[in-house]
Amino acid sequence: MIFNQIFDAINIGLVIIDRDLKVHKWNRWMEVQSGIDAGEITGTHIFETFPGLNTPKFLRSCKSVFSFGNFCFFSQKLHHYLFPFKSTSIFDSKFEYMQQNCAMGPLRDENNVIRHLFIYVQDVTEVAVYEQKLLDLNMKDDLTGAYNRRFLEMKLNEEVNRYRRYRRDFSIIMFDIDYFKGINDRYGHQCGDFILKSVSSRISSKIRNVDYLARYGGDEFCCLLPETDIDSALIVAERFRTAIMEQENNFDGSILKITISLGVSELREGLDTPEILLKKADGALYKAKNEGRNRVVAIT
Repeated sequence: MIFNQIFDAINIGLVIIDRDLKVHKWNRWMEVQSGIDAGEITGTHIFETFPGLNTPKFLRSCKSVFSFGNFCFFSQKLHHYLFPFKSTSIFDSKFEYMQQNCAMGPLRDENNVIRHLFIYVQDVTEVAVYEQKLLDLNMKDDLTGAYNRRFLEMKLNEEVNRYRRYRRDFSIIMFDIDYFKGINDRYGHQCGDFILKSVSSRISSKIRNVDYLARYGGDEFCCLLPETDIDSALIVAERFRTAIMEQENNFDGSILKITISLGVSELREGLDTPEILLKKADGALYKAKNEGRNRVVAIT
């Protein structure tokens, strides 16, 4: 009686399943978060309701608990969960699902035989949101929201190492804003900041989820394009150029039209260090500026 009251009153999820992986107990917290009544799920196989749990890791963990009485921990930090419960966090969150720390362990009967195991589920979404914000502070440029130079250098090293091991295509695009100093001189630095944010936002909307846009410094940006050869990168760069050229920037009642110049380079034999790759792209950008701006140039 006391156990049942505590079982339902505790502010974490508790699930008890038997050796056949059928649900034996499902506490009130799990009911609230899942929208599934205990009477509905009790006696059913856990995979019937949550097929996503049917993974080798989960099955190995269950076997380990039943066979050896081990405790297994699912330490879920960022972007992870065991049970797919919709996030109800009141904090500004990018997480669609509740972030969870979970563990399972044995439950023994009066003869010390393990007949059931328990799973506890703890909501750590608030902690995950805080950790994500700390990561963003370390990796993102405060003004533009693009990745910062520290992240760029780290990611470049990763991609270069991946290229050396697997020979996978990788290209970068360096670009800056044409006549940016003139914008600052004529309209002021607030306008300059507005243009930087506008360009960053526009380019970010044109890249894939696997690409990375970083602010290299001042008005210069670098876009990392994994799995992309030089020909494809040129197409992407031209898409960037057109998008910025066609965009109207409304600052304090003034409509500003701007352009960008772009340099493209790719990893290849003899050109497989971050320093050389950046130098080549920067050289291509410099050539684009000298040839009249608002154009794409590649150096291979």
